[in-house]
Amino acid sequence: MTRGFGARFKGRGWMAAAVLMLSAVLCAGQQAPAGQNQTPSSQAPSGQSSSDQNPSGKSTQKPKTGQTETRITPEEAKKLFAMVDQLLKFSSDETGLQVKSTVGRKLTSRAEVESYLKEKFNEDDGAKRLQRGEIVLKKFGLLDHDFDMKPFLLALLTEQIEAYYDSKTKTVYLLDWMKPEDQESVLAHELTHALQDQRVNLEKWNDQTPNDVSLNAHEDTDHLAKDEIDTAREAVAEGQATAVMVDDELKPHGRSLLKDPEVVEFLKQQMADPDNSPVMARAPLLLSESLMFPYREGLSFEQDIWMDRGREAAFAGALDKPPSSSWEIINPLEFEKSHVPAVPLLPDIHPLLDGTYTPYDIGQVGQLDLHILTQLFGGDEAAKNLTPAWDGGIYWAGQLKSAKTPEQMASTKSIALFYLSAWKNEESAEAFTQLYANALGRKYSGLKKDVSATPADLPGGTEELVYSTNEGPVVITTRGKLVFVAESFELPVARKLTAMILDMQGTGEMRMAQGARPAGVLDGASDGAQAGQPVGGSTLSGGLVHLFAESGAMKAAVQAARNAAQMAQ
Repeated sequence: MTRGFGARFKGRGWMAAAVLMLSAVLCAGQQAPAGQNQTPSSQAPSGQSSSDQNPSGKSTQKPKTGQTETRITPEEAKKLFAMVDQLLKFSSDETGLQVKSTVGRKLTSRAEVESYLKEKFNEDDGAKRLQRGEIVLKKFGLLDHDFDMKPFLLALLTEQIEAYYDSKTKTVYLLDWMKPEDQESVLAHELTHALQDQRVNLEKWNDQTPNDVSLNAHEDTDHLAKDEIDTAREAVAEGQATAVMVDDELKPHGRSLLKDPEVVEFLKQQMADPDNSPVMARAPLLLSESLMFPYREGLSFEQDIWMDRGREAAFAGALDKPPSSSWEIINPLEFEKSHVPAVPLLPDIHPLLDGTYTPYDIGQVGQLDLHILTQLFGGDEAAKNLTPAWDGGIYWAGQLKSAKTPEQMASTKSIALFYLSAWKNEESAEAFTQLYANALGRKYSGLKKDVSATPADLPGGTEELVYSTNEGPVVITTRGKLVFVAESFELPVARKLTAMILDMQGTGEMRMAQGARPAGVLDGASDGAQAGQPVGGSTLSGGLVHLFAESGAMKAAVQAARNAAQMAQ
């Protein structure tokens, strides 16, 4: 999904299924919630901050009518601040990442967080871009057409936030309504982000995927080559932090991830069934899976690298030379072999389309995206069978230039999109074709197979399905191990696109879209990557993964770690 869907906010951590706008909170270094002192950590001695000088954690805002909330005492606040240095050392010992400077610490209240989030929803450019990208997700069928994301996100954030690290101010933010002992595990998690930040500069390191919509063939290609970089890096960062958090819970019982690897499977099951998180339980699959991926699959990735190649490779090594795709995260052995996935090629589509459509969105459909699509359209069994057979995917969306009014531009009827998926075998391609065709009814009304459409002049081995819908034709074409879907384009245009894109892939091994790779960390530097020029887009889940992972601590994930520790006793 376009990075328009994923605006840049610089906090880190765990959040529940729509941490999307908590990224606003994590931007606390850019603007603090009302009543919060923003003294940077460089001005605060170790173990102390401006909040230490008045550590009552008392908010100047009054609770809402009928609400009462216990706040930590000044003594508890001092204990909490002291834990920062202790856990920073633990995280360093666990990961081998060097402590290069102290980390600031501050208390914040629930009222301050909620007030700041609401302000961001109303005023921040990220919220506006979220509304823009939401249309394409609905066009794909990943969100229901009547789903209203803004109130859902506000409710979810209120439910889930526990703590966060702000990489701009080098400060960890703690909650004044939680007891110190209940914040220890999440502190270990967030302070791992502080150590990562001190090694690679998270402001740049996890900001590689282009931001803006691409407008020409060169930008399309460069964008597609970079699309999943941030998704993979977020999984590394969150996987490392989760490993430290889990080991902090396991250590008192004489256990660890290395000695008890089965703990990870139990923890992943716990993450899939969040306790006492009713809003998260109602989250659409796209949101919940995008949220959990960096922590669940990221933890598995880190554990495998740690066990196979040791601590240095799992932590410093994975930061210095990180994976670049969700496929590598899901398949860590491929990463260890230095294999990278293919990216289908995209010809210059602009002469054909730009007269009618304004480029709106472009991206890869990575293995994570494919897993979400197949699970949503076909259930767990379909996802289990088809996800391993994924071999690449790309999509493009344009908006009709004739859509002029806000109502027209907000409707999925104004969007046309195409999606090319590549498969390891023809059987999987055929199965996906049928799965996708069967799911069209969830997206469109008036769906019927168009038997009256004049048959296309197709090469041998190519099959075409044509459907009419309330939003125009849908054409699904299968050729060998490739499936191409064109939705809402006029039939002649859809067929021209089909021929252009399928013919470009050739008949041999899948080729890769080549673009400028980010400098710095990918070449082995350890002081942070240099972000490339923004040229547009992200995977379907990429903007969500990026923002979710860059937000605060998620109650459901922390509870999963605690449950795993109890199981290990």
